[in-house]
This record gives sequence, C-alpha cells and structure tokens, in this order.
Amino acid sequence: MAGNDKVPELTNAEFNDFTKEGLALVDFFAEWCMPCVMMGPIIDELSEKFKGKIKFGKVNVEDNQSLAAKHNVSSIPNMILFKNGKEIERFIGSVSAEDFEVKLKKFL
Repeated sequence: MAGNDKVPELTNAEFNDFTKEGLALVDFFAEWCMPCVMMGPIIDELSEKFKGKIKFGKVNVEDNQSLAAKHNVSSIPNMILFKNGKEIERFIGSVSAEDFEVKLKKFL
C-alpha cells in the first residue's frame, strides 16, 4: 500500500491543506490490517471514477497516531468524507466498490 502513487499518503502536516477545500475522502488504514489492504484497490478505483470531484488520500494510523486520535479513529478501515474541512460522513469497515460508489454519489 505504501508504494501506491494513485492515492497519496498524507502526513499530519499535509492533512489540513488536503481537506480544507471541496470534497476529500481520507482512508485511515494500517498495513497490518487485512480489511484495509482489501479496501486499497477499491479506494484506488474510486479515486479514478471521482477524479476532479472528490480528492482521495490515505493516512497510516501507525505513522500518524495523533491525527487518528484527533478524528476519533478507533477502528480501521475508517474512511472519512470531508467537505471544506468538516466531516460530513464516515464509512467504517469493508465496503464493496459498488456500495461505496453509490454512497459517495449522494454528496456530489
């Protein structure tokens, strides 16, 4: 997952700039989390489908524990949709690409 360049991995320093404007979906994950690993290709696929409409980023909870705590991420995978810096939806656990796409379209 870490070597994937389709969806950028965000640091604590980059997070606010990434989420402050427009729609941004952030995938909080860990490399040891099998459901997170399974969601990786789905997040990549959706980032292509929603290109120009929703920004996609990832946060490794092991490397950014304070960021995960700030956003009350206690279980992973945990995908948070932000609009202009504010959380508007949260998706916890594995979600199929089809279901996720339907859910995201509601916010466009």
